[in-house]
Amino acid sequence: MIRITVTSVFVDDQATALAFYTDTLGFVKKTDVPAGEYRWLTVVSPADPDGVELLLEPAGHPAVGPYRQALVADGIPVTQFAVDDVYAEVERLKGLGVEFTQDATDLGPVVTAVLDDTCGNLIQIATMKV
Repeated sequence: MIRITVTSVFVDDQATALAFYTDTLGFVKKTDVPAGEYRWLTVVSPADPDGVELLLEPAGHPAVGPYRQALVADGIPVTQFAVDDVYAEVERLKGLGVEFTQDATDLGPVVTAVLDDTCGNLIQIATMKV
């Protein structure tokens, strides 16, 4: 059976991304291995340390810039993370200085918000209603 083990987000600077994803969002560093001029640098949820890894991938490829700029210009998040309570998480993150392009919004079966990860991406957080 196929499983997702690693997914990635392109980042402008891996050190800055690591600080934001760990210190601000609350992920924990899983893997940090030199890979030429960059690193194979992943984070995971502390709630599932053996779960899916998020690779903080360098945005050096020429296609990455236009791709990310188009997504940001259109307000499209590059990925989504689940949280227990979007409203509480938005307040917590705003307290840490995180900027949101969409505040917590009730969309019926889900509540979402969209934040700027300071590394060139919009990230959606979501809580599914039961």
